[in-house]
Amino acid sequence: MSRDPALPEPPTRRLLLKGAAAAGALAAVPAAPAVARAAEPARPPRPAPFVNPLVRNRADPHIHRHKDGCYYFTATAPEYDRIVLRRSRTLNGLGTAAESVVWRAHPTGPMGAHIWAPELHRIGGRWYLYFASAPAEDVWAIRIWVLENAHPDPFKGTWVERGQVRTAWETFSLDATTFSHRGTRYLAWAQHEPGTDNNTGIFLSEMANPWTLKGPQVRLSTPEYDWECVGFKVNEGPYVLKRNGRLFMTYSASATDSNYCVGLLTADADSHLLDPLSWTKSPTPVFTSNDTTQQYGPGHNCFTVAEDGRTDVLVYHARPYKEIDGDPLDDPNRHTRVQTLGWKPDGTPDFGIPVADTAGAGE
Repeated sequence: MSRDPALPEPPTRRLLLKGAAAAGALAAVPAAPAVARAAEPARPPRPAPFVNPLVRNRADPHIHRHKDGCYYFTATAPEYDRIVLRRSRTLNGLGTAAESVVWRAHPTGPMGAHIWAPELHRIGGRWYLYFASAPAEDVWAIRIWVLENAHPDPFKGTWVERGQVRTAWETFSLDATTFSHRGTRYLAWAQHEPGTDNNTGIFLSEMANPWTLKGPQVRLSTPEYDWECVGFKVNEGPYVLKRNGRLFMTYSASATDSNYCVGLLTADADSHLLDPLSWTKSPTPVFTSNDTTQQYGPGHNCFTVAEDGRTDVLVYHARPYKEIDGDPLDDPNRHTRVQTLGWKPDGTPDFGIPVADTAGAGE
């Protein structure tokens, strides 16, 4: 049989004898005590610098990081007529990922206009899209609606219309988000409360299933500070982040121009979340327009984590200019942006300022 050339050459007799002599010499030397060396845990790579804007002309962004390792993105399209999804294994990759339309507004009747602020959530092995819309014939009668998809891949299967989320009043309502805490699922949303002198406040309720509320709905916040009442008296776009033994609920305030900004509610993780007294409201906004970085009207945020699984990321939209002609809702240039969320020594989030555009981004 011919020898495999990939195998090493066998040792010669002289090498074997030299090896035996060396082994004998080592045996005569007392063995040094073994030193246990702990294996250093492998550190995940640091996340790549973010490119901003991440996705142009997409407002009210929502990014869900799934257990398959992918980021799923949806947001408001400026035509307000459809729900889109993107997917990527990296956050930066969402900027160039293919975009699919998974649902379109009805030509007439309910869900026919103002398709706003979709959020994609995975609940009980199914996908759900929460969004706001109005009848085609009454475009400001905006309510909250839910779509469901049983397919493991939200780009496939069928999106079934589960209907309207029925709240205590048939009034202007939007910006639903859902979260689970200690075995209970909640819905937070914005709605006009009858008899109040505002546009919308922030409400919270337990859920019987992903499209049905149960028990009382409570108001957590209403516009009361000057910075919440510029142009319109608005609290909207709630989103929850759980860290450091607390729940942090962000929300957006004022008109959707450069006055748009982010406020913060905080509750202890052990508190009764449906008690409004459990929540403390920051008297000042935590994230606002910035002339130095030329980012205006930052808001309607959510949170995700970077590819390392540890770095918290703030996701929001903003415009790159301050002055707007006409109704801000007709201006399409609210772009999705991302940046690292910091943390203060007391365990509360440090939002910083909206970062400047990345040099050369989108050119």
